[in-house]
Formats: sequence, C-alpha cells, structure tokens
Amino acid sequence: MKLNANDHRRHARRRLPRFAFDYVDGGAEDERCLRRNCDDLAALHLLPQVLRDTRNADPSITVFGQRWAMPCGIAPIGFSGLVRPHGDLLLARAAAAEGVPFVLSTASNDRLEAVREAGLARNPQAQQWLQLYVMSDRAIAEQLVRRARRAGFGALVLTVDVAVSGMRERDVRNGFKLPFRFTPSTLLDLALHPAWSLSMARQGRSPSFVNLSETEGGGDSAQLQAALLARSMDRTLVWEQLDWLRRLWDGPLILKGLLHPADAERAACSGVDAIVVSNHGGRQLDAAPSTISVLPRIVDAVAGRMPVFVDSGFRRGSDVVKALAAGATAAFVGRAAVWGMATGAEAGCRSVLATLRDEIARTMILVGADATADITARHLSGPSISEGGSLV
Repeated sequence: MKLNANDHRRHARRRLPRFAFDYVDGGAEDERCLRRNCDDLAALHLLPQVLRDTRNADPSITVFGQRWAMPCGIAPIGFSGLVRPHGDLLLARAAAAEGVPFVLSTASNDRLEAVREAGLARNPQAQQWLQLYVMSDRAIAEQLVRRARRAGFGALVLTVDVAVSGMRERDVRNGFKLPFRFTPSTLLDLALHPAWSLSMARQGRSPSFVNLSETEGGGDSAQLQAALLARSMDRTLVWEQLDWLRRLWDGPLILKGLLHPADAERAACSGVDAIVVSNHGGRQLDAAPSTISVLPRIVDAVAGRMPVFVDSGFRRGSDVVKALAAGATAAFVGRAAVWGMATGAEAGCRSVLATLRDEIARTMILVGADATADITARHLSGPSISEGGSLV
C-alpha cells in the first residue's frame, strides 16, 4: 500500500537497480545537506488556530496570472528517462492532469516539443517551464530558449548553483557516468531487477540528452552528453549578463539556486520575475544550509517584489504549508514525483501529487486557514522560531 511519497520511495527502491535509485536518491559528499533539508522541516511545527470557518478551504494559488490547483509543482529532474522510458512525458502529463506546473530539465531525455504536446493533451491549460543550464557553448542554451519560446513554454528557469558539479559519491561508487560501462556487479543488479531491465530493453536505446541539438537526432557528441551529466557549465556567466537571456526570452525569468539574502536582493533589483530558494536537493554543496532555514531571510530581502519559490526536502503537504507560513509562494518537489513515476508511471506520479494536494488541504483546515493567503508566520512554532514568528 502506497499512502504517501515515502511509501513510493520504498517501492521505487525495490523496482530500480541500485545505480538508478542512487542517482535520484543521493546527495553530495556525506549527504548532510540532503538530511538537513528534511530534518529542519521536521523540526518546525504548525500552530493551529481553532473555531475558524474552513468549509471552503481552497489550496489553489495564482502565479503569473495562471491558477495552480495547489501551491506545489514538479521541479526539474534530469535524466528521468533512467527511471522509466519517456519519464519526462510521464511527469509532464501527470502535472498537467493535476493542474500544477512542470519544469522540464535541460538534462531531459525527451524532446521539449514532445513534452509540451504531452502536457497539452492532458490539459489545454498545462503550465510548463524550461529549466536552463548554460554550458560553455552558449549556442546550446540559445537554441533551447528559442525552441521553448516557439513551443509555448511559460517561463524560463535559469539554474545558478552548478558552477561545478557536487561530488555525488554514490554515483562514483556505482560507476555512473557517460558513456556508461557495464561491470559484473552492474549486470547482476540488472538481472535482479527484471521489470526495469525489460522496459529499458523495449525502448531500444539508452536515454540521452536529446535537447542539446536543435534537430532531432542531431550531432551532439558523447563528450557533450558527458559534460552535461557532469554539469560542466559556463563559469563566466555573471549577473551583468542576464541581459543576454532577456534578449532571447521575453517571458517570466526565474533564478533557481539562491540561498543568500544578498543574492535575492540583487535578483529583485535585476528585473528577475521570481526566484527559487534551492540547494539542488542537497546534491551540490554539502555544507549548504537547508532551504527552509534561509527562506524567511530571503523573503524579507525580496520584500514582496516577486514570488519566492522553494524546493529541496519537501515530502508532505504539511511541509508545503510550513513553507507558505515561512513566506514562500509555493514549493516544488522532485524526488517525490520521480518515486511515484518509478512505481506507477503517470498514474504513480499523479497519486503522489493528489496525496500532496489532499495533505495540504487537510493541513490548512487543521490550522484554521481557509485560503493559502491565510497561512502566515503565526502558524509556525518550534525551537528555531522567534517570538515574532520568524526563523532564527
């Protein structure tokens, strides 16, 4: 029985070979940041207010003029085709059917045009954003942005916390890199997971980063594929060059990967439309703080000038409500969505999203909030909360 995201995680662990599960599940170095994300959320409590009229409790929000069914979306997930064939399509369909946004990763394994069509087939109002990595050859980013604009993606999410890849020791120990080489232990692992192995064999090819080239099947080299997996990015990209993206993209521009209030302040002054407080799910700097611990200071720095989203460590609807109480506009989930997709394809991912929506609505009622706007810092309690309701 799968009642929550962690139930899906346990089933995913049984279905996936170790290298695939560890790729999704793992973090950087000692994985302390990964654990802090969840532990710091768990340490926060929600303080209910009673005798409130919550008969019309509504978890929906409006962002950039569009309605979300709940203050939650699917974060960009690279190499989702490793979990199931056409994983990007499955995630996009699930998000569209559940009325929440889906952010497609640059490191996706399905063409962005196909992903857009898959979402629209489930919901004509499907909200899809493109996450952008800027590699040393900026022409790759430029063609991605042009195609996303033509396809009708609603926002561009520039990830800014990958100047160099975090040291993901699980992947190193598993020999997970491109081109992938099979070892005796890997072959045994595949034999012990026949359902996954058969699904990959039916696909007829290994997942690759198909959006690196403007044309389908275009000549993106093995070296370029490996560079994206290793997140070998353009380390000369600085604040002053955001105008380069603005010339290419006239829709909402979102910066993902901010943890410092000074960066949030600079983003607000640079004409950025929103930010995502993120430590990349604990996969980059292991010494980084949890996102929930820095969220209130970043919200204060932004001072209402733009939406502040957050990700990393969110597993329950109550976690999302805690983020709203700390000032976030919405929270994004990554691993939870992938675990659902691993266990049940599109239906499994929809199950995770529906559970999150139900948990958010139930938590709202229990804390006495009829709308997401009613959730404020007065609902937060815990050892790291000041008398004024902010995190310290």
